[in-house]
Amino acid sequence: MIQKTYPMPSRCPVCGEPLTVTRLTCGHCGTELTGSFSGCRFCRLEEKHLRFVETFLRCRGSIKEVEKALGVSYPTVKNMLEAALAALDLDEQRDLRVVREREERADILDRLANRELDVDTAVEALNQLKGRK
Repeated sequence: MIQKTYPMPSRCPVCGEPLTVTRLTCGHCGTELTGSFSGCRFCRLEEKHLRFVETFLRCRGSIKEVEKALGVSYPTVKNMLEAALAALDLDEQRDLRVVREREERADILDRLANRELDVDTAVEALNQLKGRK
């Protein structure tokens, strides 16, 4: 008898936190492994992101082809791509922005400590930095 399999959930249905795989079983011989195993990045994707990534790959990265395949506009494809990258923790542009923001914040605080800026100017600069997100 063939046992039906289901997609592995990646998030706890109660609290939403990531699930940990603790048991693996061979469907052929019944061997079981227990422990704490991490899944691959793609295993953690929500179904909508996984479908998009599969379509994107099938279209060999052509946004025009993805538009046709999904029946959506160019901006929608770009938004879907950004969402999939973020879900995979591959959003390098976001990472660069975070690093740049940290560097700018540290520079403002250093200039304040060296009395190159007064407190009000430093607070204003930090607030402007925060407002750019």
